[in-house]
Parts: sequence; structure tokens; C-alpha cells
Amino acid sequence: MKNKKIFIYFQLLRINQWIKNIVVFIAIIFSGKLFDTDLFLKSLITFFIFCLLSSTSYVLNDIIDYQYDKKHPQKKHRPIAAGAVSLPQATFIVFVLTLISLIFSLFFSVSLFFLSFLFLLLHFFYSLYLKRIPLVDIFSISFSFMIRAFAGEVATGYHIPIWLFLTISFGSLFMASVKRHAELSSFGKQARESLYRYNEHFLDFLTYTFGTTTIIAYATYTYMEKLPPFEGFFHQLIINIYPGFEVRKWLMITIPFVVYGVARYAQLLYEKYEGERPEKIVTTDLPLVLTIGLWGMIIIGLIYFL
Repeated sequence: MKNKKIFIYFQLLRINQWIKNIVVFIAIIFSGKLFDTDLFLKSLITFFIFCLLSSTSYVLNDIIDYQYDKKHPQKKHRPIAAGAVSLPQATFIVFVLTLISLIFSLFFSVSLFFLSFLFLLLHFFYSLYLKRIPLVDIFSISFSFMIRAFAGEVATGYHIPIWLFLTISFGSLFMASVKRHAELSSFGKQARESLYRYNEHFLDFLTYTFGTTTIIAYATYTYMEKLPPFEGFFHQLIINIYPGFEVRKWLMITIPFVVYGVARYAQLLYEKYEGERPEKIVTTDLPLVLTIGLWGMIIIGLIYFL
């Protein structure tokens, strides 16, 4: 019984969606500082703060949508809609999580506190109003990812290049568009209020547009930006073999992985309508998992071992 209760609270907090907060590590990963213990610890603390903030926003959203979720074919199984967690209990959880996350962020830095407060404010208005307005809803989702990325900058003091920032922005817009398309295809316009102003052709256009701009932004980043200074284990050996190694745009070899990742994500939408749960897709679809894994290994290899 105790384990079942813990599982219910894990469902309520949506622990499986904490993966989205990995975005806070981008600042140190692409600056060549991932293995700097102090900076990694700062990023890790920021990651957990945003995990608490994310869970707060999810519980708040479930409280506000309680009546709608009870009628939804899938969302009716959520703890609040199913009656496993009462509204007073959920409200208390929101209060406690808000207090803890804001206090932790304030002790970390004033800047991180303001970003954390902005994140909560955005999700509060998103749950009440913004998610009901077409286009505004998906841009709000994108803005929440940008806040996470900027929090990683603030926590470590390392800058994310503008084209990488745009990649994050367009990528989140792409995933949000895919999610809306999947909701519309699977459950119809009654699944979400904003869907009454969407149709499949418009969502197809948004998916194509943001998928393309994600690829263009990432390709531009790999061409425009230089890798951190080469100080890896194999650097001297490679220089002896290939003297012109350092001047090459080696990050560009990762472009095909991003192109395939975007294409595979879209394929899952149009073949299986699985876009409603992006965190499930990126952790369970084997071709996509392998693509992300190989992309990550090459990035780490280029930045840290060459």
C-alpha cells in the first residue's frame, strides 16, 4: 500500500518528464566545462531546482484542469482526476514545492531566483489562459525551455551561442507542434480548447516550418561556432597525423544525426500518432535513442577527447 502511494505521487509530480530539464547542462557541455566539478555541481543543483519547479507546474495544471481531465480518455487516469489525490492535498503540494524551489534558487543566486519565479509565473498563466490561445500555447512551451537554458547560463556564467539558443527554441516549437498534431489526430478538438482554432493542415505547416528551422539553426551553429580549445587525450597524436585538424568545422559531422532525429520524430507522429508524449518517444524509440546517443558521444568526443 505504501509503495502504491509513492507511485501515485511520482505520477502526480511526473518524474518521467524531468528529462526536459537536462537543457540546463547545455551551457557547460558546449563550453567544454562538463567535467569541471564546481560548474557541474552548480548545473546539477539548477537541474533539481527546475525539476521541482516543473513538478509544481504539472500539479498546478492538473488542479486547474481537474474537471476537463475527468472526461479525457487518457488524462482521467491522472491522480487528481482519478481521485487518488484530493484537491486540498494537491494544493498543499503546490505550496510546499513552490516554497522549497524558490528558497533554494534564492540561496543559489538572485538571478536564478528571478528566473525560477518567471518560470512559475509563465506556467501559472499558461495553465489558466495561454494554453487556450492557439500559437501562444506552443510559443509559451518554447519560452519555458529557453528559461531553462538561460538558467544554465546564469548558474555557471558560461554563454550559450545564439544559434544554439535558436536551435533549442525552434526544436521545442517543433515538438510542441507535433504534440498538438498528435492530440488533434488521436482525440479530436475536444482534447484541448486551443485545438478548436487548429486544423491538421495548419499543424502540418507548423511542423514542417519548425522542423526545418531547427535543422537550419543547428547547421548554422556548427558552421559559425568554434569548438573550445583542443586539449583532449588524443590531441597531439591527431595533430601529428593531420596538421590541419584544428581549423576544420568538425561539429558539422553531427548535422546528419539532427536531421535524422527530426525526421524520425515526425515519422512517429504520422505513422503512430505518438507525439503527445515526447518524453516517452525520446526514451523508448530505439532508432531515436541510438541517434541521440551517437550524437551525444560524438559531441563529447570532439569537445573533450580530441
